[in-house]
Amino acid sequence: MHISEGVLSPPVLLAGAGLAVLGTATGLKKMDYESIPRVAILSSAFFVASLIHVPVGPSSVHLVLNGLLGLLLGWAAIPAILVALFLQALLFQFGGLTVLGVNTVIMALPALMSYYLCRPLVRRKGVVALVGAFTAGASAVLLGALLVGVALVTTGQAFLKAAQLVVLAHIPIMIIEGLVTVFIFVFLQKVKPEVLKGIYA
Repeated sequence: MHISEGVLSPPVLLAGAGLAVLGTATGLKKMDYESIPRVAILSSAFFVASLIHVPVGPSSVHLVLNGLLGLLLGWAAIPAILVALFLQALLFQFGGLTVLGVNTVIMALPALMSYYLCRPLVRRKGVVALVGAFTAGASAVLLGALLVGVALVTTGQAFLKAAQLVVLAHIPIMIIEGLVTVFIFVFLQKVKPEVLKGIYA
């Protein structure tokens, strides 16, 4: 879902950079010392999960896990995602440094949505919790794809077809991401429930 260098207009790049700075500052302010190792591990998981890319127009599709990061980290998901995207741009040229702010917003804003909208469902027991986990994973991918489309269309109407293609290409990824989020949630409940303490706090 990374947008490549040289695609977006300067106003879109500046708006993305500004939002990313504000979100990262807020995330760092809300992050306590004890949560740093958990943030680092989940940032690493995000880094690895989004390494396998399938190119689609000026963007690409891959597993994201931003919904899961949002559930587990809340606002701290923003600096976690920023660090992972920065390393991917630096080491593998995925996205790029000039689009780092926009790509961070595209993936971190859905994570925050999962935190505020899906966490109340995940805190319950049984099927409702599973539905909440699936919704967090699937809707985070949908919102991310829609934000890619908005960034492309606000750059120029010539990107309208590409924006539609990006959103359509992510529909199967939404389902896969939702199922993967449910699997990881259930797995952590059984073998490492302390990782989920941020959800129940």
